[in-house]
Amino acid sequence: MNKETVEKIKANPDYQKLISTRNSFAVKLSILMLAVYFLFILLIAFNPAFLGTPLSSGSVTTVGIPVGMGIIVFAIVLTGIYTKRANGEFDDLSNSVKNSLKDH
Repeated sequence: MNKETVEKIKANPDYQKLISTRNSFAVKLSILMLAVYFLFILLIAFNPAFLGTPLSSGSVTTVGIPVGMGIIVFAIVLTGIYTKRANGEFDDLSNSVKNSLKDH
C-alpha cells in the first residue's frame, strides 16, 4: 500500500469514526471487565470467609465457585457483545472505507 492510499484512508471520515468508535467501545468494555475482576480480587483479599461459605448446609460447594464462574461467563458475554458490534457497525464502516477507495 502506497503512502497516498494510506493518507486517503486516514482522511476518510468513516475511517476516523471507525477508529474512534471502536477504540472507545473497547476501552469501555475493558474497564468494565477489569472492574469486575478487581472487585473479585478485593473480595478475596478483604472477605475470604464469604467466598468460603458453603452454598447450603452440608454442601461442599462454596459461594466462591458460582462467583468465579459468573466472572468467566461475564467475560464471555462481553466478548459476544464486542463481536456482535464488530460484525455489524464496525464492519459496515470498514466496508464503507474500502468502497470509497475503489471509487477513486
